[in-house]
Parts: sequence; structure tokens; C-alpha cells
Amino acid sequence: METYSFLRHVADSWFLLMMTLGFLALCVWAFRPGARNAHQEVATSIFRNDDHPADDHPAQTRKEA
Repeated sequence: METYSFLRHVADSWFLLMMTLGFLALCVWAFRPGARNAHQEVATSIFRNDDHPADDHPAQTRKEA
């Protein structure tokens, strides 16, 4: 069996199986029961330091000396 045929066989069968198993493992890891709190924290982290809404026109509210 020549090298190209062997590598083609490996890529067509075994690597496809490894990629599928890796994809399924990532899906299971992302949707595991304990991940909800971590995902919720990351999703709301950009709002952590918001105390009040932003000014509509911050350039007009600035006092000029």
C-alpha cells in the first residue's frame, strides 16, 4: 500500500472518528450540569461595574475651564 492511500484511509476513517468524538466531548463539557453558573457569570460580567446608565451627551456635560 502506498503512502498516499494509507494516509487517505486514516484520514477518511480514524481521523473522522476522532474529530466526531472530540466534538461530542466538547458539547458534553459545555452543557454539563455544573457549567450553568460559570456561563451565567461570564455572560453578565460586562455589566458588573454598571451603577447608572451612561450619559446621553458626555461632551456637553463636561465643564470647561
